[in-house]
Amino acid sequence: MSTSRPTARDVAQRAGVSRSAVSMVMNGTAAGNVSAAAQKRIREAARALDYRPDPLGVSLRQQRTGIIGIVTDEIASSPFAGKLISGVNSAAADRGYLSIISDIGQTAFAGPGTVREEHAIRQLIRRRVDALILATNGLRTLRVPKPLLTLPAAMANCRDAEGLLAAFIADEREGAQRATEHLTALGHRRILFIGGGDDEDAIPARLAGYHAAMTTAGLEPLPRVAAGWEINDGFTAAQVVLTGTERPTAVFAANDRVATGVLLAAGGLGLLVPQDLSILGFDDQPHLAEATVPGLSTMGLPHFEMGRQAAEHVLNLLDGQESKTNGAMIHCHLTLRDSTGPAPAGFSY
Repeated sequence: MSTSRPTARDVAQRAGVSRSAVSMVMNGTAAGNVSAAAQKRIREAARALDYRPDPLGVSLRQQRTGIIGIVTDEIASSPFAGKLISGVNSAAADRGYLSIISDIGQTAFAGPGTVREEHAIRQLIRRRVDALILATNGLRTLRVPKPLLTLPAAMANCRDAEGLLAAFIADEREGAQRATEHLTALGHRRILFIGGGDDEDAIPARLAGYHAAMTTAGLEPLPRVAAGWEINDGFTAAQVVLTGTERPTAVFAANDRVATGVLLAAGGLGLLVPQDLSILGFDDQPHLAEATVPGLSTMGLPHFEMGRQAAEHVLNLLDGQESKTNGAMIHCHLTLRDSTGPAPAGFSY
């Protein structure tokens, strides 16, 4: 039994066409040269034979490597935003591309210098990637490293302060507004926003959405309790605010880790969730939001869509399609679990 790889000639014989017709279909130049029926037969024959064009030969003919480079701070090495990479990979695979990642650490893009970032980008360019995507673990406004402007490029979950590149980010303000509206619709009047630092763009956007929903409902927004981003931050803050004389009936946490800390503090204080206190998170963090008891209601970030749309943008640029977008604000999704419920009856404030 032969173990040799199928060739374009094998596909041509099976489909009843010429070898050149197979090459045109596989190289994307069949339009106007090969009939639709013949193209269909060729693709069916290629699938049946598990035929794939030699990537080196394709690269030489097209002067491309078929690779998209992704430069991130810590997405690949953290459990948080991995779906963004999945979105890039999905769009790339649909167009016959592969993606490779340079994950350069938590402190990347954090300061005024871009030495490490530029080094990573230059290394990918030297390896002949066709396009580049810059992605961050949390929403940020960045100064774009100059080497990024030498190839088709886009940004995902971050944006360019000068507007030089298309940016694909979550509409966090609108998401926070809908999250707060969910709580007001349940009858909550004292809704407290807890958590977050001042080093990223997410907090101003989420606070703006919270304030908009409270104002629309005719309610007084409560002063934000700044507490950081981690479980222990939410736990420490909640131990104070949940023992005050006018405790909230609902907490809107800056992210799911803070929400988990609030949940733990509420349990330690003998409060039932959601009967005594509703808790709503943000992010829909995998392996956390659905794993708490009760599961966290949360406004999820569209990581997959950010990655997919950024990849489609650079691939369209590579195909010579004129860009008509500076990016997109992508809709967040509300996932309801068991940590939110009606406001407790009889609350006088």
